[in-house]
Amino acid sequence: MKKRILGKTDMNVSVVGFGGIPIQGLTFEEAEKVLLHAVDRGINLFDSARGYTDSEEKIGRALGRHRDKIYLASKAMSRGGESMKGELDTSLKKLGTEMIDLYQLHAVGSEAQLERVIGPGGAYPTLVKAREAGKIRFIGITGHSRDILLKAVATGLFDTVQFPYNPIETEWEDSLIPAAVKAGMGTIGMKPVAGGAIHNVPLSIRFTLTRGMTVSIPGMDSIKQVDENVTAGENLDELTEKELSLLAEEKSFWGEQFCRRCGYCMPCPSGLNIPFLLLLEVYFSRYGLEDWARSRLATLDTSYDACTSCGECLEKCPYHLPIPELLEKAGKIFG
Repeated sequence: MKKRILGKTDMNVSVVGFGGIPIQGLTFEEAEKVLLHAVDRGINLFDSARGYTDSEEKIGRALGRHRDKIYLASKAMSRGGESMKGELDTSLKKLGTEMIDLYQLHAVGSEAQLERVIGPGGAYPTLVKAREAGKIRFIGITGHSRDILLKAVATGLFDTVQFPYNPIETEWEDSLIPAAVKAGMGTIGMKPVAGGAIHNVPLSIRFTLTRGMTVSIPGMDSIKQVDENVTAGENLDELTEKELSLLAEEKSFWGEQFCRRCGYCMPCPSGLNIPFLLLLEVYFSRYGLEDWARSRLATLDTSYDACTSCGECLEKCPYHLPIPELLEKAGKIFG
């Protein structure tokens, strides 16, 4: 497995890291086998989040004895300082460690949220204090909005930036990736196979690693997936024209059916959280996290059937997605 220094940190990470979403669907015993196999295959960066139910705890239990040779990353949705302090303390406890290598502000999606987290009393100053106290080493930010992440990069406050990057979602290449590289930030590519939309997994991961990602963190829930993903980190040659054509064919299959979760369709007149609802269908259908997706759906005030097909989102979506149709389809999948 190839390794790279993660931006301006001193973390020498495996170019393929471990995304912690899918292990939510495994038992603790099953997750331990997968996680330990990942370590054996050379993966040393493990990324989780407070929002991933028991993912942190599974990683902590399985990898505690390997703490000296792995890097732990997690993140929280908290925007205020006090709530972030609580979330970080919980992450430390669940992961079974006194220090987390990288803690990230999770899914910052608007200018108001960015200003809140970095302002007085926000989550970022709390993480700075935690870094001074030795509870974390580095601070990152994650998101799905190119414009917001560009603003975050411009602040110079963050060590890493994490966003979805794959052969379908390449809109980051023109501005965000160059800006992050120029700022010396580590780039972490989530969803390198587009949440399961790309079938040629090693090729898709290698695509991201040769076009600007320091590390890609595909989700894995089986030993077979670990072995498949690791192969992408053993050969970092640029993709050939033939290989790029294969990925282009897979991209063309999705046409206008792939939601990038940019948020431009919001707000919805009917109160629907459109990107999140479409994301839940991905977790349900592609990750097999049916119970988790249903539990998250139950927390929402409005669901798929509230869509009136007013068409407002159609006018705002920069990718011209047939959003009402996608919501109707997802609603039928959930039953």
